Amino acid sequence: MPEGSSVPEDSSGRGAEPVPDGQAAAEDSTKAAGEAAPGAGTTARKRRRRKRSFLVEFPILVAIALLLAVVIKTYAIQAFWIPSGSMENTLEINDRVLVNKIVYHTRPIHRGDIVVFNGDGSWDPGTVPVPGNIFQQFASGFASMFGFGHPGDILIKRVIGIPGDRVACCDAQGRVTVNGVPLNEGSYLYPGSAPSLARFNIVVPPGRLWVMGDNRFYSDDSRDHMGDPGGGTIPESAVVGRAFVIIWPLSRWRILPIPATFEQPALNGSHSAASAASAASAASAASAADSAVDAGLVSARAEPTAQTVPLVLGFAGAIPLTWMQRRVRTRVGRRRRRRRTSADRSP
Repeated sequence: MPEGSSVPEDSSGRGAEPVPDGQAAAEDSTKAAGEAAPGAGTTARKRRRRKRSFLVEFPILVAIALLLAVVIKTYAIQAFWIPSGSMENTLEINDRVLVNKIVYHTRPIHRGDIVVFNGDGSWDPGTVPVPGNIFQQFASGFASMFGFGHPGDILIKRVIGIPGDRVACCDAQGRVTVNGVPLNEGSYLYPGSAPSLARFNIVVPPGRLWVMGDNRFYSDDSRDHMGDPGGGTIPESAVVGRAFVIIWPLSRWRILPIPATFEQPALNGSHSAASAASAASAASAASAADSAVDAGLVSARAEPTAQTVPLVLGFAGAIPLTWMQRRVRTRVGRRRRRRRTSADRSP
């Protein structure tokens, strides 16, 4: 028998035909590959499942993110950019601010709040905007998310007087008074800006607000619309929300608090007869604003930004939600498979 061959025995114990070692090795290799095939097939199936899972999960992730983005933008938080200087230096041109739309569902509008509101029907001719029910708001938010619909003439100002307040200018020191209490506005007025060049005296009607810009020389605000219905005030229903933080540029990042002067307890008390008489005499004075200043007045507009903020927040919320729903589906699938297996094994 030549070297390099092996002679396996058949079932009768006799020697079978010699098999070359190379052939035997090939057969052993094929057998080993056959034994390893189930593991390789399992790995391949797992890859295919992961690929199918990604193809299924990614559209779900995008859909959830878009839905959350619309909900956040419509009901919670929206970013606006400032295109004019009538709120300087509190808000400068090209600042981006976040506006809280939830806050006024939990508390009333406060003096000193910086509010974003719809100018359509407030000062501009037209019907006072009505927010509508939650479904109409969602439809409007969805449309504006993709560039459709009419956002309105959106403006931004500081609330000086709330319903029932008597707002007047000016006292002996040239200060704006609310219910006879002078406001110390140096912390937020534009440097060198007087509280007002125009004199006024008005009791804010129910459901309305007296608003002014922080750059009083150039702000087109309640003082310049006293001949309009409402005596220059705006409807509370037109308020979109409260600007509470500057988010861009990063060097300007800061919270927008209510100035300390609006926290005076006396603002909530009734003013004295002497204060009322003083305010009445101030109202009878002629306006000091000349036509040149009036020509330079600008409205403090707030333009909606690109949808980056709600989209980022939407995706941030969609990732854990997608992961949770995937886990739930996986667990439900496992239970169903176990039930089927148990049913197949039962006699």
